[in-house]
Amino acid sequence: MVFSSITFLFYFLPVTLFLYFVVPKRFKNPVLLAASLVFYAWGEKWLVLLLLLSVAIGYAAGMLMDRWRGKAAARAVFVISTVLLLGFLVYYKYTDFFIANFNAVTGLDVRLLGIALPIGISFYTFQILSYTIDVYRGNVPVQRNPFRLATYVTLFPQLIAGPIVRYSTVAEQLAERTHTLEKAAYGVSRFIAGLGKKILLANQLGEICSRFKETADGSVLYCWIYAIVFTLQIYFDFSAYSDMAIGLGKLFGFDFPENFNYPLTAASVSDFWRRWHMTLSSWFRDYVYIPMGGNRVPAARLVLNIMVVWLLTGFWHGASWNFIIWGVLYGLLLLAERFLFKGRIEKLHVVNHIYVILTVVLGFVLFDAASLPEAGRVIGGMFGFCDLPAVSQEGLYVLRSGAVLICLSILGATPLPKRLYEKLSMTKAGGAILAVAKPVALGALLLLCTAYLVDGSYNPFLYFRF
Repeated sequence: MVFSSITFLFYFLPVTLFLYFVVPKRFKNPVLLAASLVFYAWGEKWLVLLLLLSVAIGYAAGMLMDRWRGKAAARAVFVISTVLLLGFLVYYKYTDFFIANFNAVTGLDVRLLGIALPIGISFYTFQILSYTIDVYRGNVPVQRNPFRLATYVTLFPQLIAGPIVRYSTVAEQLAERTHTLEKAAYGVSRFIAGLGKKILLANQLGEICSRFKETADGSVLYCWIYAIVFTLQIYFDFSAYSDMAIGLGKLFGFDFPENFNYPLTAASVSDFWRRWHMTLSSWFRDYVYIPMGGNRVPAARLVLNIMVVWLLTGFWHGASWNFIIWGVLYGLLLLAERFLFKGRIEKLHVVNHIYVILTVVLGFVLFDAASLPEAGRVIGGMFGFCDLPAVSQEGLYVLRSGAVLICLSILGATPLPKRLYEKLSMTKAGGAILAVAKPVALGALLLLCTAYLVDGSYNPFLYFRF
């Protein structure tokens, strides 16, 4: 089940909200836990058992580490639980990748296992690890209530597509949280805004990308259109899901961390990764980069630390050489900015933004490609190296028909609309207008999104690979 579906919007969510607010306080977490398991099992069926097993390992590890704190046994429990949790992730996500590469190197023909990837396994594994690592370090108290820990891990707003919510962020809210009309109103508006971004922008941009992949009428122009449009699609798709998750969290009394901060306006690649998927970046920073020594190490070791983090970041996104190379290239860019440019890029103003956008667009071509040769063909086509014409009839048609959508998406990827809204709300007349216009606009947006969903429009879920 996904947020942008009729089933979720008009059946699952209303029933869950009704049950949640009608039951006494002590039953609210159980309602959320039950609803979250139904939400996950709706599409994954028996794989919900793997989710529960992962939760059980995290819970048992926390209890044992707390019991044996300061002893060698606690460290042993930590290592064993980490190996088990990462073992599940590696088995389900990477086994066939390793077999395929083993076959390529040895010339053998070991049969691929065809293992189905559990949705969201990368997200919930990292969340459980954040709990066990923090308990081991003594940063958070152990959670003695298994159902409360299970509620944290399985919480459906952030279960399958992030943001990656650490246990320390919501530990107190699992026990005690407030519900106010103001919080609920913000949650509803944030959710509907995210739904609009997903259905009216990301999905429509995705149709252009799908059309490009099926065309036989390629051109340099069409390759550039695809590269730019996919960058916008993945931004709006991912940020939309984060918006919806944060909004749903507010409805149930939780404060989830922000995950995007207008990354396409970044002044450098380093700045881009401070703004894009911020919860993943901070996870790798706090649980991998800093334990390796962070930046308080000699230069050679710093290079190693950064490359290891970005190799893992690329591999986390998918079992493919595309993702590994994508991560390595970003690691090299960050090293170049640190050692060669030494902060000067951010002072170049317009040039730096062109550099960032070009880097990000090319990176997402590699990210989206089904294989390295496919990525090479598209990137080669963008720069006229694949015997493609400069323009094609289909490319021109897509540009004309999608120009308004693309321009609106580019505008929406900047903070300008938000700044205009805030500026208008600060005036007396503007505040009065927005008080009436905002709920009307949100209602109209919800109706429009519903119409698209009922019509059976293109509605991909990009997170199956994660």
